[in-house]
Amino acid sequence: MRQKVIETILLTLLAQSVVLSLVLRAQPQEAGTRYPNMAPLDQYLMEDRNAEIALARGAAPKSISDNAEVLVLNRQGYDTAVQGTNGFVCIVERSWTAGIDDPDFWNPKLRAPICFNAPAARSYLPITIAKTKLVLGGKSKAQMFDGIEAALDKKELPALESGAMCYMMSKEGYLSDNDGHWHPHLMFFVPLTDGKTWGADLSGSPILAFQDTPDRLTVFMITVARWSDGTAGSNGLN
Repeated sequence: MRQKVIETILLTLLAQSVVLSLVLRAQPQEAGTRYPNMAPLDQYLMEDRNAEIALARGAAPKSISDNAEVLVLNRQGYDTAVQGTNGFVCIVERSWTAGIDDPDFWNPKLRAPICFNAPAARSYLPITIAKTKLVLGGKSKAQMFDGIEAALDKKELPALESGAMCYMMSKEGYLSDNDGHWHPHLMFFVPLTDGKTWGADLSGSPILAFQDTPDRLTVFMITVARWSDGTAGSNGLN
């Protein structure tokens, strides 16, 4: 009799454990714990080099990207896949270019096609390349940000040039789990400044701004009506 009681209790506890496990799986994970660590490197790489080139070029209209330099990511960092002639450089950024508290920082699905103009290629792109080398070299998130800060302090990274900007107009990009490819837009990079000097984030203004304090710059974003292939973009902002 006592054995049967014990078995009944154990079965009840097991059933409760299973139910609790199913409930927890059904609940959305907290944003900060979806990607707590870097995934295996292969998940961030694209097997098809030509597919990565095409994705990178999709960031800007063909009149720009067809003559741009294209970089692709390998196990050591970015290398040149296509030589350019117009000063633009197109790449597909990965998740570690996000902010330190961004829940998608280690999201291996993130693919952000972006085409930099010449001033941005010379003065902003080196930050992305440096971050990538640190991450692929095994540095943690905190170590990577510390490394960039030290490089900026020592002036090992170039000062931001006037006129630095980029195109992000690919509807094939994946910018985050929440936003997908978001909206076609342009971004302008300036030294840290109050966004209100551009009228950013004010009622009715088409300009958005965010302070990228670790990289010591302000980014202004302006959405545009069409994707790089000419098709209409989504209306409004999320």
